[in-house]
Amino acid sequence: MDLKICFLERLHFQKKPAGATMLGNTRIGVVIPARNESEHIANVTSTLPKFVDKVVIIDDGSTDGTASLVTQGEVIRLEGEGVGAAIDAGHKHLLQVFDSDFISVVVAGDGQMDPNDMSELIKPILDCESLHVKGERLDRREKMPVLRQFGTFLLGLLTTLACGQKIRDPQCGYTATSSKVLRNWDWSKSWKGYGYPNWWLMKLSQQGYKIKHVPVKAIYSGQKSGIRLHSFMPKVAMMLLIGLHTRIIQNTLSSPNFLLGLIWITYLAGWIYSPFIFLLTHIIDRFHVYSISRAAI
Repeated sequence: MDLKICFLERLHFQKKPAGATMLGNTRIGVVIPARNESEHIANVTSTLPKFVDKVVIIDDGSTDGTASLVTQGEVIRLEGEGVGAAIDAGHKHLLQVFDSDFISVVVAGDGQMDPNDMSELIKPILDCESLHVKGERLDRREKMPVLRQFGTFLLGLLTTLACGQKIRDPQCGYTATSSKVLRNWDWSKSWKGYGYPNWWLMKLSQQGYKIKHVPVKAIYSGQKSGIRLHSFMPKVAMMLLIGLHTRIIQNTLSSPNFLLGLIWITYLAGWIYSPFIFLLTHIIDRFHVYSISRAAI
């Protein structure tokens, strides 16, 4: 990305007049997936920052009148296709709405994400540090139920292995993605359900995109998660395991290099001699992902 353009966009961001809704040449769109969020959706949409240009709410088969309570934004209705399908629909809608560069921010419809964190979430994209930014709930241990803490830790470990870069809070869906990623995304393949954040992070790593992490606040006020751990964990764990091998194989076929050769050698040695060698495989994989991500910004 041209550094001069980045500087000008940052300058516009800093000098944005009151009431303006465009940050330099970059528009801001918000995607809100919602299913039966009648208690929260009105507050979520009404408290979004004023710099947001477009809001799209994806009502995924709600039966409690969620869509009728939306105070601002455009509503798209799906028939219970899953949170991943809802977010995809929102991203694709923004691609049709905007004819220039934009950032798509995903905000959950359950009120667990603080809209005041959005300016920091999009800043790394405006500053050309990354094309995808995700929130990390640093205060989650104080607010999150113990069982969810354990699940987040385990999924963080598995997602780190699958991505080849450190992912501490993979289930935080508060994300910002540049249109440069979305315009080149393969929408024919996706993960429709709750493992969507993990799947996206894995695919971003496979394509060499650098993932930036920004601290965000966790808000819990009685919301109940729709995730059923007994079915969710095995399914997502298997997806990540398969995705890890698929990423290495596809990277090897498309751009073979010395580091990928070492990955395969140590991987085979781990099966033959000792599983502890897999740790070395992962370390080399991190170097590999870092080496290809530097060219993706």
